[in-house]
Amino acid sequence: MTSKQAKKKPSMAAAAPAPPATKTAFPIVGIGASAGGLAAFQAFFSGMPANTDPGMAFVLVQHLDPQHHSILAELITRCTPMPVFEAVDGVVVKANCVYIIPPNHDMAILDGALQLFAPSMPRGQRLPIDYFLRSLAVDQRENGIAIVLSGTGSDGSLGVRAIKAEGGMVLVQTPESAEFDGMPRNAIATGDVDYQLKPAEMPERLMAYAKHAFRTARLPAPGQVVSMLDSELNKIFVLLRAQTGHDFSLYKPSTLVRRIQRRMALKQIEKIEDYVMFLQKTPQEVEALFRDILIGVTNFFRDPQAFEALDAQIGSRLLAGKQPGERVRIWLPACSSGEEAYSVAILFQERMRNLKQSFAVQLFATDIDSRAIVKARAGLYPPSIAADVTQERLAGFFTNEPGGGYRVRKVIRDMITFSEQDVIKDPPFSQLDLISCRNLLIYLRAELQVKLLRLFHYALNPGGILFLGNAEGVGETDGLFSVLDGKSRLFLRNDNALQRAPANFIAPLMNTAVTLAPHTDTPAVLVKRTLGEETEQALLQLLAPACALVEGNGDILHLRGRTGMYLEPTPGDVGIINILRMAREGLAPDLRLALHQAAQSREVVRRGGLRVRTNGHFTRVNLTVSPVLPGTVDVQPSNRYLVVLEEAPLAEAEAALESPGTQAAEPDTPNDVRVAALKLELGAKEKLLRSALEDNDTTTEELRSAIEEMQSVNEELQASNEELATSKEELQSANEELATVNVEQQNNVADLARALNDNRNLLAGSGIATVFVDLQQRILSFTPSATAIFKLVATDVGRPLSHFVTNLQAYDHMTDDITSVLDTLATKETKVQDKAGRWYMLRILPYRTIENVIEGAAITFVDISEVTKAQVDIAQLQQALAKLKESEQRFRAVVSALSEGVVMQGADGCINTWNSAAERILGLSGEQLQGLREFDADWHTIHEDGSPFPLEAHPG
Repeated sequence: MTSKQAKKKPSMAAAAPAPPATKTAFPIVGIGASAGGLAAFQAFFSGMPANTDPGMAFVLVQHLDPQHHSILAELITRCTPMPVFEAVDGVVVKANCVYIIPPNHDMAILDGALQLFAPSMPRGQRLPIDYFLRSLAVDQRENGIAIVLSGTGSDGSLGVRAIKAEGGMVLVQTPESAEFDGMPRNAIATGDVDYQLKPAEMPERLMAYAKHAFRTARLPAPGQVVSMLDSELNKIFVLLRAQTGHDFSLYKPSTLVRRIQRRMALKQIEKIEDYVMFLQKTPQEVEALFRDILIGVTNFFRDPQAFEALDAQIGSRLLAGKQPGERVRIWLPACSSGEEAYSVAILFQERMRNLKQSFAVQLFATDIDSRAIVKARAGLYPPSIAADVTQERLAGFFTNEPGGGYRVRKVIRDMITFSEQDVIKDPPFSQLDLISCRNLLIYLRAELQVKLLRLFHYALNPGGILFLGNAEGVGETDGLFSVLDGKSRLFLRNDNALQRAPANFIAPLMNTAVTLAPHTDTPAVLVKRTLGEETEQALLQLLAPACALVEGNGDILHLRGRTGMYLEPTPGDVGIINILRMAREGLAPDLRLALHQAAQSREVVRRGGLRVRTNGHFTRVNLTVSPVLPGTVDVQPSNRYLVVLEEAPLAEAEAALESPGTQAAEPDTPNDVRVAALKLELGAKEKLLRSALEDNDTTTEELRSAIEEMQSVNEELQASNEELATSKEELQSANEELATVNVEQQNNVADLARALNDNRNLLAGSGIATVFVDLQQRILSFTPSATAIFKLVATDVGRPLSHFVTNLQAYDHMTDDITSVLDTLATKETKVQDKAGRWYMLRILPYRTIENVIEGAAITFVDISEVTKAQVDIAQLQQALAKLKESEQRFRAVVSALSEGVVMQGADGCINTWNSAAERILGLSGEQLQGLREFDADWHTIHEDGSPFPLEAHPG
């Protein structure tokens, strides 16, 4: 029975990664299925080893029609000897039992007890499998096992990732064996599936895994962990570092040991020494262990309250102190598959829309997992993210993909640079306004945590914010951070703390940079510097030329020195920070060409004596474009260039006016005339080139306008497409539910057919003539025996019973009796006889449905002819017996009245009848006579005086 009142459903996205309060001593298997799931369920349980308790609990979650009563529990009961229950709210899960989700409910597990909730999402958008599996992962950790069977859509994919992240095992039905392969394929696409098997093959693998994972490979005690670290665990670290280049020796051992034990259980290896040897021989297993260690729980807007707090800080602190167009830099280390990075980008985009201002927001998202980075760059996620992302955000920041799923819109993807980076050993980013590093520090040892926190302090700008996970803090870090929002783990960089480059890291090129933002009245924060740093800064200001660090397309990353002589903002383009657009007259053509040549040759390109208009007159300028070499900046350097601009010395400027190797010509010579003509021609060509560039800019603007219009049209089409996609999802969900109901109905039909056949055979075998009529006394059905009374044929169904004449004698009020029974609901019985002389017991009773609704009457004729004949015979025998008894009584009266002694023997020779005279004559009592067997002459002997002969004197 289902719970009558379901609780309000909590968000699984808000679940903190805290250990469970109560973890069962046995594994709990969550099995999810949708359309086609019944056959898979039946195959799975039928494949369980006979006469063996699996030692685990099974929780079945299927997409069910909320309006339809499910008989899934009844169907599964036929396939397994284990008890099968429909889940009720608060039931504690027990081993060797099966629990099934009831219709129109979502289900979670807390402290080993199932919790039922009213669905919070509309029909068609519910993801009950993901919801349960994610709660199972949080509650049971490595004791949780996920199985995904047949179904359409992607429900279960997020749950699979959660189970794998906590160290559980994941099995998925092979797409080829599934009736609907959508759910299996989406689960496999996560890359977190341990085995792909047919349902009937899963129990054997499940039992083998449980035997190793929960009996012989449990987590060692703390002392045992240290012992492992001193021996075999260090060997595993060496193998991992040799193959992947990453050192895990500073990670917390408990997490690593759980991952190692999981791999040992999957490979059915019991000893750690054997597993080390297996790693040495199998590079693929080293890679698999590496991937297992990297797996982390991530999803969009994980912990919504914390993201709401971050959103408030974005509006009140990060953007409040900046001018429109100013750069905002964010770093997200350990970004995994990108959900958190896109979540932060969406928050910034929403804030900019609300403020109606544009900022140059740039996010750097990094991870050591190259496969996760590839997935993050693609920005394609399964439909199940609808559980974590609101419909408004899905519509505004995602597009529906034709093949299913959501892709992050380009406007958000362009804000983020994804790159592979090891935060522990690689150089950090710098000049950051926000660092979001959630749920990484909890896996690291204390000394490494302190090292990274110092690194984050160094990388943040004054007033920068650090965003950590729910179970993380800044600890003892010499006052590097102050608490901004303790509940949400938001910390503010303490600008009074001593800032120095962290050890083992290359100091970024931009650590003393001047920001591009316009001047504000906000007072600067003074940072104490050493004498060496003061000297270096003074030399840079005195001697360093104006320069800019740019991307390959000309976007400016950083400016240094007095660049105003060579660069100026383009009128009307607020926020444009492209060096080609900002270059003053005379500089842009050569700058564009130099950037192109530097990109092609990867060598330094120089242009000397360029005529650049500055302050109303032309100045000779030397231009140098140098590709940035690897290791000199904080991000991937393959497409960045240092542009150096400096005024040419007077001698160089004069030399630029003369042709090489010639002397200055005398005035008014033909050479002077030619030079003047060439200058005029050059000026005309410069004007022509300038005009062409202006035309090109105009065309570009027109194209941009056309693109914007096309984007507007595309957004409208996309909105329509999203509405259609939503309708498609709802129809698809309804179709899945109908498919499930259809399978159940097919089983119902089969059961009903069997029951109907049983009833027909029962009635035919019993010989009872039966006729069923409706409330109007129309024939509904009848048994073959009824044709002997009513002369019915198959085509008579539906005709009134009154149309037929029976062969009964003296009984013509059947319709009246039926009417009486329907009115009073009281059964009527009477004996009737047909014209052939056979007798029947006629019963008329109401026809009741399962719901106790009267829909007609049932008329039965039980042949009692033999019974009636037997009753007549019995009556005759009883009469004869009565006469016999009467004769016997008369005889006894006569015998008793005789004065002579009378003794009678039975067939066995024993005396059974005598009279009182015999007792007197023989001198024996009735008890003495009873049972005597013999007579002889001495029986008749009496004394001469006539006295009785004593008994003891009689012969024996």
